[in-house]
Amino acid sequence: MASLWLLSCFALLGTAFGCGVPAIHPVLSGLSRIVNGEDAVPGSWPWQVSLQDKTGFHFCGGSLISENWVVTAAHCGVKTSDLVVAGEFDQGSDEENVQVIKIAKVFKNPKFSMLTVRNDITLLKLATPARFSQTVSAVCLPDANDDFPAGTQCVTTGWGKTKYNAIKTPDKLQQAVLPLVSTADCKKSWGSKITDVMVCAGANGVSSCMGDSGGPLVCQKNGAWTLVGIVSWGSGTCSTTTPAVYARVTALMPWVQEILAAN
Repeated sequence: MASLWLLSCFALLGTAFGCGVPAIHPVLSGLSRIVNGEDAVPGSWPWQVSLQDKTGFHFCGGSLISENWVVTAAHCGVKTSDLVVAGEFDQGSDEENVQVIKIAKVFKNPKFSMLTVRNDITLLKLATPARFSQTVSAVCLPDANDDFPAGTQCVTTGWGKTKYNAIKTPDKLQQAVLPLVSTADCKKSWGSKITDVMVCAGANGVSSCMGDSGGPLVCQKNGAWTLVGIVSWGSGTCSTTTPAVYARVTALMPWVQEILAAN
């Protein structure tokens, strides 16, 4: 029996640190920064990181894609003096076993434009690898040709504001379930601002908001959570009836693979 038990433990470890499969399962009510989101189960989105300046101020989210790399939004303006905090749930607690990791190098997509917010992606090479555990692991990256159709129910997470005019951001990581929105429907709200390197989601009573930027929009593919979008921009009042806009990761994968291969 002992050997069987050990084997099953190794099998569990294998899945725990495979990408996109949290060791601690998320609980999504009604697959319901999030405005009208809910507290996440602590540790259930193990790729979510907080980007903080040296004073400990959280300014953006990000996602671990391996022990050595984080993906976030270019508009976050991350510098090597900023810090990546992994394994965090409650930013108001000192009890959590978080990993505070320095950034060795910032790779901002050279085609990023603050004016059009196109190509809103930055890769962060960590100075020391994240230690994967029950509460820290990687999200899966999509293939460039993957298709995630409109209507697919996905999840976004972050410590962004829960009301656009809130003074501060929530301590606890928030999650919200929201559907992908077709480019045609998204253009009804945003017109020609929507381009092929963006994907829209929401307009279903929830929205990403300030402070969520750079964080993940994940959808399930073959049972694993896959990074489909990076929180990019949207309504200035975080309207829950207007789709929020995310960098479309499939369209940016050739650049991501180029950077990862060269560094």
